Formats: sequence, structure tokens, C-alpha cells
Amino acid sequence: MLNIVACHHEFLDGSGYPNGLTAKDIPIEARIVTVADIFDALTSERPYKTPWPVTDALIELERMVEAGKLDAECVASLRNQQAEASEIVARFRDEQL
Repeated sequence: MLNIVACHHEFLDGSGYPNGLTAKDIPIEARIVTVADIFDALTSERPYKTPWPVTDALIELERMVEAGKLDAECVASLRNQQAEASEIVARFRDEQL
């Protein structure tokens, strides 16, 4: 858990925080949670935005892979489970803010 808490805002290219870690220094569990956290933020309603469709969120995650920020295998795993991810997003959608 400490690896996740400490590193889930780090990006592979070193542009994340709090320590600016790069790919080799970011534990896999934090890489997985980073993808899940961003996916959840994109597909969830916020006071300042409407939820993105799952397909649009996956496109954004893939754009972030191309930019060197996210682990390609983690994003591909989510893409490969798109139907299940869509079901989870629908089932656990927050009440309207």
C-alpha cells in the first residue's frame, strides 16, 4: 500500500509528483493504480465537468501512453477489459452532484 500511496501520481517520464520518479523507479502496483485513478476521474462526474464516455477515456489514456506518461501494458489491460470497465462505471456511477 505504501508504494501505491507514495507513487500513484508519478508519471513514467518523470513529470509526476511528489518525487518526479521515472519509469524504472515506479512500482508496478502504483502504475496500475495511476491508470485506474485517471480512468475513474475521467469517467466520473465532477462539479466542473460531465463524465467522459469510456471510449473517450481510453483514447485519452492511450494518448498519455504515447506521451510517455503511462504504462502501455496497464492501459492495454484496461482496454482489453473495456466491456467490464463500462459495466463497473455504469454500476457505480455517483448520484448527480
